Amino acid sequence: MWYVINDGPIKILKANNVIAITDGAPYCIEKPREELTTEDKRNDNLDNVTKDILYKTLDKITFSKIKMCRKTKEIWEKLIQLCEGNDQTKENKLSIAVQKFDNIKMKIVESMNEYDERVSRIINELNALGKVYSNKEVALKVVRGLLKEWHVK
Repeated sequence: MWYVINDGPIKILKANNVIAITDGAPYCIEKPREELTTEDKRNDNLDNVTKDILYKTLDKITFSKIKMCRKTKEIWEKLIQLCEGNDQTKENKLSIAVQKFDNIKMKIVESMNEYDERVSRIINELNALGKVYSNKEVALKVVRGLLKEWHVK
């Protein structure tokens, strides 16, 4: 399936002995449907199976954005564009995530677990975008972001 996602549908070919390339290798043509073996049919249908799996994993909004794509490879490229964006989009996402990390403070109505989860989400987002902070930097940021009542502890 990964081959179909990366390179497009598998073409089932057969050697055409009537036309030969100059070095003696056979010229390949697409195999007629009636000559396909069970394995050939399975490989020929792999693009449809892969599309079906991708369709079932998407929410309605994302599906509406890719439903016009005809091949699995097109769907995958569109999903990459939607989720990751181009280089400028990635830079913008990174800048926003760094700004979130720099400005993180514990909210008055927030428990320690909620604050920890919020910090973890931001750290995971930064890691996914290629920005890695050391444990020491994260710990200092967490401590500095605590409410004043936590400073004594």
